[in-house]
Formats: sequence, structure tokens, C-alpha cells
Amino acid sequence: MDWSDVLRFATNGNPAPPRRVEKPENEWRAEMDEAQFIVTRLKGTERPFSSEMCSLFEPGLYACSCCETQLFDSATKFESGTGWPSFGEPAAPNVMAYHRDGSHGMERIEVTCNVCDSHLGHVFPDGPPPSGLRFCINALSLKKVGEADQD
Repeated sequence: MDWSDVLRFATNGNPAPPRRVEKPENEWRAEMDEAQFIVTRLKGTERPFSSEMCSLFEPGLYACSCCETQLFDSATKFESGTGWPSFGEPAAPNVMAYHRDGSHGMERIEVTCNVCDSHLGHVFPDGPPPSGLRFCINALSLKKVGEADQD
């Protein structure tokens, strides 16, 4: 996956998700604290450098904090210096949805969980090889869920 794939999805539609999780707002609100709800369900942004997850580089997998869909493998995590956890690519092409975002006077691509529509963060074309992508993700949108398969 590269920047042209991201733009194609954001313009022409996202891949079909592996499954769907849909709940009314009051159920989401009851399952999480206020800060997590604001970030994941209301498209908020946590303060940069506010989470220890930025400096966590242990092997493992990261899942959506709302529906537990595996989103990233720690093997693609890198220090971006931005204050948010950053990854080079998603765990699978169909777990992420891409949306053009013109808010705050900027043109960006928002990324959401393709399973439950949770706001994750944004993707930019300034990441390291091989993808050249930087998925800049709110730590409140993620949970570390275990070890990646070691071949």
C-alpha cells in the first residue's frame, strides 16, 4: 500500500470491511471514558505526547479500542517525533477506511476503523520506506492486544 492507494480509497470508496460493529451513541458512551469517547466517536484529537504509547516499541499488535479489530503490527511502528503513535501500514488493507478531511484549513486524509467507524487519526505521505506512509494515530483509539505471529 502507498499514497496512491490511500488517495484512491479516499476518492473512490473504501474496501469492504472484514465485519461490522454498530452501536447507538449511548452504548459507545457507556463503554468508555469521556476522553476516549471524544476522540473515537466525536473525532477529537488527544494532546501530543500525552500517552506512554508513543514510546512503546515492544513487539505486538494494536487493535481498535472500540471493537478490538487488529489495526497495526508493532513491526511497522516508528518514532515520528509528532507526539502520537505512528505506523507505516495497517495490519490488513480492509481494516482501515480513508476519508478526505478539509477541517482546520488543511487538506488531510482521516483514517477510521473500517469495522466500527471509530476515528483513529490521519495518514500522511511522509513516512519511512517501504510504504512511505505515516499513520498518525490517537493512542486513545488503540489498545495493545498481544504478540504478532513470529515466523
